[in-house]
Amino acid sequence: MAKHREQHEEHIDESWLIPYADLLTLLLALFIVLFASSTIDNQKFNAMKESLNAALNSGAGIMESKSLSDQLIDKTEVKTDTVVELQELKKQLDQYIKENNMTTEVETNIINNHLTLTIRDRALFDSGSAVVKPQSRKIIKAMGSILQQYPKFEVLVAGHTDNQPIYNNTFESNWDLSSKRALNCMKIMLTNKNLDPRRLVAIGYGEYRPIAENTTTEGRAKNRRVEVIINQKVIQ
Repeated sequence: MAKHREQHEEHIDESWLIPYADLLTLLLALFIVLFASSTIDNQKFNAMKESLNAALNSGAGIMESKSLSDQLIDKTEVKTDTVVELQELKKQLDQYIKENNMTTEVETNIINNHLTLTIRDRALFDSGSAVVKPQSRKIIKAMGSILQQYPKFEVLVAGHTDNQPIYNNTFESNWDLSSKRALNCMKIMLTNKNLDPRRLVAIGYGEYRPIAENTTTEGRAKNRRVEVIINQKVIQ
């Protein structure tokens, strides 16, 4: 009986170690991917990806099908590439703005993987009007030409006003005014026949998304604007 017990103890089932080791490996891959997502250095990221793939694919017990770590890496790479392209697009727009002495009227910012180009209303319209000034049509057409080079992004053209009520026979409210301004800007962009209309959307927010206080003249001037928002959604 003692001999039988000794043989049984020598063959303890350790098969649980295999899925446990796989779980630790995948957790390590997850932390590495999360860390890598905070940088946009493609060269370093791709090198890390290749090393990680080699390590994962060489171990026993790793699933032969596409692993969770591979899927996470692929998604992170898409996000990283998007940020790089947005930065390239911003650079082109900033150069155009600077060359045309429009830095006080137009600015660009990248926030949450969106590139936003903000144009002060005085650069585009007369007070209470949605007709784009002839001299301002040039910058909108230039934006269309630049956006044409980045076909995978959607473009939202958004109109904004201050909170002062509008009184004229053309527009019943600030909502109407902001919507028409956005639509007119979008139509000018689409005079570029190489720009896919499916990529563009026009919307009016009226006074309801201010970026400054409406209690001062300066604040209201900042709120009256048109924003061109380029987002990371891939166009199919």
